[in-house]
Parts: sequence; C-alpha cells; structure tokens
Amino acid sequence: MYDRRSFLVTSGAAALALVTARSLFAQQRAAQALPAMTVYKSESCGCCHNWVSHVRAAGFTVREVNTDDLASVKREMGIPSRLASCHTVVVGGFVVEGHVPADDVKKLLRDKPAGVRGLAVPGMPIGSPGMEQGPVAQYERYDVLAFTATGTTTVFATHGPPTRR
Repeated sequence: MYDRRSFLVTSGAAALALVTARSLFAQQRAAQALPAMTVYKSESCGCCHNWVSHVRAAGFTVREVNTDDLASVKREMGIPSRLASCHTVVVGGFVVEGHVPADDVKKLLRDKPAGVRGLAVPGMPIGSPGMEQGPVAQYERYDVLAFTATGTTTVFATHGPPTRR
C-alpha cells in the first residue's frame, strides 16, 4: 500500500545519503590531488609544529623529519641563506622555506611557474601561519618570495595588514 509519509522519509534519506557521499568523494579527491610534503624541522620548534597543523588542516599529508642540522638540509635544498627560516619543506618537486601559507603552496603546485625552485618567507613574521600571536593589529605585513635555482627572487604574494600611509 502506498504510504506518502514513508515515501517522503525514504526519499529524503536517500537524497541526504547521496549528497553526503558526493561531498565525501569530493573531499577525498581534493586530498588525493595534493602531493605529500616532507617537513625538515627541529623537534622542539613550536611554530614549526603550528605550521604543520596549518598545512594538514588545508589537506596536505605531512611527513615530519626532525633534525638538529637544518643548515645542511637548507644547503642541500639550495635555500639561499638570506631566505632562511625555521623549517624546510619538499613538496611536488618544489622547496618551501618557512611560514608560507598553504594556499600559496597550493597555487605554486597548481601553476608551476617556469624557473621557480620554490617559495620562501624569510625569518618568522608575526601573523604568518604558525606565528599567530598577540592582537591581530600587531601582525606584520610580509612577502612570500618565489626563488630560482640561482637565488633570484620575485614577490609571489603579500600577506598581513595593509601598509599605513
């Protein structure tokens, strides 16, 4: 016998299951599209831990390698000393140095700009991913630099509060 209420409940449940399955599939596909990254860092560095949490939340799979000799990792990866920060990352054939936002890493991986070896945020700007602390009003404006194998840099992105005039 036809029961309209049962039909509506069953149809609604089926539609909800379909929407949920499609959403989960889309999330899984997006995560699979991102290459895994290897992060070389000091085990005791809290801001490195925070940055790793930031990129994991953005969908990256991360392998952490704790080392007491980051200088040799940076030399091996071709990071110019003026671009150095507290951790070095290898992802998708690129090198990422420091507190680069996950969205900028994704853009690098998507666009693959010719001649670019990687991205860097020199130092540890307050307010960059992993370096969030204090009032937002005290966050620094900073550039994400794209660098080549020869060390030439260009501004890839700028973040932080606008400059005051």
